[in-house]
Amino acid sequence: MGANNGKQYGSEGKGSSSISSDVSSSTDHTPTQAQKNVATSEDSDLSMRTLSTPSPALICPPNLPGFQNGRGSSTSSSSITGETVAMVHSPPPTRLTHPLIRLASRPQKEQASIERLPDHAMVQVFSFLPTNQLCRCARVCRRWYNLAWDPRLWRTIRLTGETINVDRALKVLTRRLCQDTPNVCLMLETVSVSGCRRLTDRGLYTIAQCCPELRRLEVSGCYNISNEAVFDVVSLCPNLEHLDVSGCSKVTCISLTREASIKLSPLHGKQISIRYLDMTDCFVLEDEGLHTIAAHCTQLTHLYLRRCVRLTDEGLRYLMIYCASIKELSVSDCRFVSDFGLREIAKLESRLRYLSIAHCGRVTDVGIRYVAKYCGKLRYLNARGCEGITDHGLEYLAKNCAKLKSLDIGKCPLVSDTGLECLALNCFNLKRLSLKSCESITGQGLQIVAANCFDLQMLNVQDCEVSVEALRFVKRHCKRCVIEHTNPAFF
Repeated sequence: MGANNGKQYGSEGKGSSSISSDVSSSTDHTPTQAQKNVATSEDSDLSMRTLSTPSPALICPPNLPGFQNGRGSSTSSSSITGETVAMVHSPPPTRLTHPLIRLASRPQKEQASIERLPDHAMVQVFSFLPTNQLCRCARVCRRWYNLAWDPRLWRTIRLTGETINVDRALKVLTRRLCQDTPNVCLMLETVSVSGCRRLTDRGLYTIAQCCPELRRLEVSGCYNISNEAVFDVVSLCPNLEHLDVSGCSKVTCISLTREASIKLSPLHGKQISIRYLDMTDCFVLEDEGLHTIAAHCTQLTHLYLRRCVRLTDEGLRYLMIYCASIKELSVSDCRFVSDFGLREIAKLESRLRYLSIAHCGRVTDVGIRYVAKYCGKLRYLNARGCEGITDHGLEYLAKNCAKLKSLDIGKCPLVSDTGLECLALNCFNLKRLSLKSCESITGQGLQIVAANCFDLQMLNVQDCEVSVEALRFVKRHCKRCVIEHTNPAFF
């Protein structure tokens, strides 16, 4: 696609008009004859004055009409169609073209103060704008147009909205950014289109072919993309380190394309440089898919597999064979993960800092002992809903993971004040503690925690039988602690 774009829009004078006509043809709105004449005259005038400047892209919401400023109409999408598309507009003329409109002269002191800012300050202001607003700024005047397309502002493309035609938006934006470097966007490093449900494989193909320097891609909730498009991205973007495909239910694996695998030398192997991978809610991911991911993404440090309900302990075994550098791992709601899976996870040893096994009902004290014994630098543990955990597992955890800062053992009915006492006497750096729906917890256990963990910042005791006096004791000893409770007498 990138190569075709370079051929089709390689000439400077024809590129702008071709893009404009391509985008405008997608709308059903038919302007009046007078509007057509004005637009035609302006287009011909601009074509003579700015042959070398392609039109910028503008992403507009569906409820806003095309922008008009009294200087004639520009290519826009109709609000009648009810969808958002990427629109292309010619840069604004330097003066008014209508003979009857005159600007009243005003003193210099009444000019807008923003016009006095130097270019570098304007670029800094523009750097805080999202993609669609930055494109709007490009239509204000010629100076803003030139500043808005400063390469330093286009390291990131961020689009949101369920109705936006994101495939076309990406095509138009990448085409404009490829002006100075035909067919490739060397400055673009981040693309975030999370929640854009109309994104398809075509949009990802555009990214893969035009953005070789891409480092971060977020397509969360884009359920129309498939494995093939993801393969193209990871194969053609060798620097990709952060990939979020959470909620992409069709993605079952991440691997290189066959062509990319053949081109790699045996010295480098068939590996991908991804370090952060979020596959939350990829329901159809199975052990074989995880095996392929682990074999190709050996540099993983952050992996999130929440609600990948088909994964088992076997998949975790594959993961530990290839990915020995994982620091954060989440297998929450993977109901087939058991103590054997935690034994495999424990092979990460001191490298593991974050672990979430929430609602893994097959986990017991045995699995907790494995993790506590070998992962002594663990900082965060979420074991909510693991009903097989008792005071014995909590005691072993507290004695071996003394640097623990966050612990969630909510809905663990077998944990009592005895386990809390051991936790308080060993984990002095504890900052967050959730005991929600722990039926065996009383005010005595909370007082022991408050008396030893002075840095406690969050305590959740919702649905626990805790007295008001105990809550007040916690508040006196932990000044910065936010207490989440269900006791109406405490406020």
